[in-house]
This record gives sequence, structure tokens and C-alpha cells, in this order.
Amino acid sequence: MSRPNASYETVMVISTKNGEEATAAIVEKFKKLIEDNGTVESVDDWGKRRLAYEIEDETEGHYVLVNFTCPPEFPAELDRIYKITDGVLRSLIVAKDK
Repeated sequence: MSRPNASYETVMVISTKNGEEATAAIVEKFKKLIEDNGTVESVDDWGKRRLAYEIEDETEGHYVLVNFTCPPEFPAELDRIYKITDGVLRSLIVAKDK
């Protein structure tokens, strides 16, 4: 028996050094991945912002917030894919309270 879907939000910080097209492609990749495994409720593109500290010699990152629902097993897989994707500087996945 599968458990009911839970609500999550994820923030990803994407490298801007490869240009806007590469950034958009990464956002689209993760949006599609989440849609394939759950339901995207909203995508909030915060755009390019200065980082609090340098990450991999970069001072700016492109921030995107995605609210979604999915089975409780999926966030671990999403996190694994964030970690192996070139261009993702940082990511965070948080379970939202109901």
C-alpha cells in the first residue's frame, strides 16, 4: 500500500557561468523530473542573486523555488540527482507542515 503524497518545497541555486540557456535547461530538467514523480504546485524564479559566500569560485547564483507534492520516497532521489548534476551549486528540500 502506498503512502499519501506529502508537500515539499525545494530551492536550487544554479551556476550562472554557463549562461541563461544552460540555467533554463537545468530548471526545466528538474521541473520535469518533479512532474514525472509528483505534482508541481508552483515555480518561483527568483533570478540571479549575489551569494552570501563564494561557491566554487562563483559570487552569483540563479535561485529557483519549487513547491510540489510527491510520495515520501522521492525527495531522497531528487537530492541524489541534484548532487550529481553539473551546474547545481546548492539545493535544499524541505517537507512542509500541513
